[in-house]
Amino acid sequence: MPGLSSRVTPGRLRRAACLLAGVALCLIPYRHLSPPDGQLEAVLSRDFLSVHTRNTPTTYYEGRHGPTGFEYDLVRRFADHLGVSLTLEADHHIDSVFEAVRGEGDLGAAALPLDLDREGVVFSRPILDLQPLVVYRRDLPPVTGLDDLEGLEIGTIRGSGADRVLRELQAEHPGLSWWESAEVEVAELLSQVESGSLDAAVVYEHQFRINRLFFPGVEDGFPLGKPLSLAWAFPAEGGLGLQQEANRFLERMRKEGLLDQLVARHFGHDDYLEYVGARTFIQHARERLPEYEALFREAARDTGFDWKLLAAVGYQESHWDPEATSPTGVRGLMMLTLPTAGELGVDDRLDPAQSIDGGARYLLSLKSRLPESIQGEDRLYMAMAAYNVGLGHLYDARRIAEMRGGDPDRWAHVREALPLLQQREWHSQTRHGYARGGEPVIYVRNIRRYYEILSYVDRSQQQFLHLDGDADGNVSAEQFEIVPPIL
Repeated sequence: MPGLSSRVTPGRLRRAACLLAGVALCLIPYRHLSPPDGQLEAVLSRDFLSVHTRNTPTTYYEGRHGPTGFEYDLVRRFADHLGVSLTLEADHHIDSVFEAVRGEGDLGAAALPLDLDREGVVFSRPILDLQPLVVYRRDLPPVTGLDDLEGLEIGTIRGSGADRVLRELQAEHPGLSWWESAEVEVAELLSQVESGSLDAAVVYEHQFRINRLFFPGVEDGFPLGKPLSLAWAFPAEGGLGLQQEANRFLERMRKEGLLDQLVARHFGHDDYLEYVGARTFIQHARERLPEYEALFREAARDTGFDWKLLAAVGYQESHWDPEATSPTGVRGLMMLTLPTAGELGVDDRLDPAQSIDGGARYLLSLKSRLPESIQGEDRLYMAMAAYNVGLGHLYDARRIAEMRGGDPDRWAHVREALPLLQQREWHSQTRHGYARGGEPVIYVRNIRRYYEILSYVDRSQQQFLHLDGDADGNVSAEQFEIVPPIL
């Protein structure tokens, strides 16, 4: 590789010095710095940054609009900061990320714990706290402390840092034993806990928060030890230019509040569904959805929507019950009113095929009737709100949003205005008057979360949540190595 000239002396003292040097930061724009050296020069000369990561919900995955994930978003911004393109290799586990960085890679960004004893790499400044958390199967007695772990089958990811914490604690609690593997990910561990293959697992708190909705049978227990630090890894050979530039970039992101924004976007959302609601949804996804999935897929092909979004609307409307009937007379799986069914040519609202087709065409109609100034996901969310509350009341809420100084084309502003339709002070100034405006806000919020669950399941390569209920979740001897007690 061109530009590799300097060599970092091995040893913890030297690596610690490298880390401290990188934390001494300034905010001078990159192009005004002195000429780059080593690894940084190589990146700039070839015009791309080679990043090695893992395909997980907390690092990198393919989302609805393309690649996303906390560390993906961060390294993409770093590549932009350097003025180079980004190449990503995500077919990794933790150990192979380090191997790649020690080989041909420029940077490892894969929920890596900062570890000064790790040979062949240097680390960036800390990016995010990693708090190890014990989680356990919900039908077990409460697990609230280390003494409760003895005798349980516990799993964790080797190399994640959580295994290191367990080893440190084992010195004081010699009866502690666990299973560890570099070949599994957090979702797989949680699946095995929920299925009974494991009793408990040690993961990081933010990883559990983003996954917990998909595993309602798993309960959080207690924080294990002190927080570690997430950091990026760089080759120890090739100079410190790339590491130091990453530190400057990360410090600027921190000082400008952009790092906190990314953390909040990826890990800070509220759990809108309680565990009971999530368990019910997952149960229905396994037992009811397969009967109607083909109909949702067909309606999606005809209308251009994602079939999982239409399925989420159907669940919010009727819990996928084709004979559902409300006190106000709306009926069927997609809960169409009689006039709407007539306009759509739906003869039998209780026929699932007609109901799903009609509901999808109705949602498309609402979306197409919105002003052209409403774009992207704002347009979709407002169409969904109109499915619940009607276009007239949605337009009234847009007017209220504008009256309050907001943007009527932004769902975030209309969402705040909709509940005001319940207050005379506001609905008296509208064309269509009173509406239970809080309902469409909850309606859209729930559909988004149902869709999120279905999308997560659909894209996952793990076998933790098959909709046909065939996943066995067994732990194989080939996957895990048992760390025995030291009694």
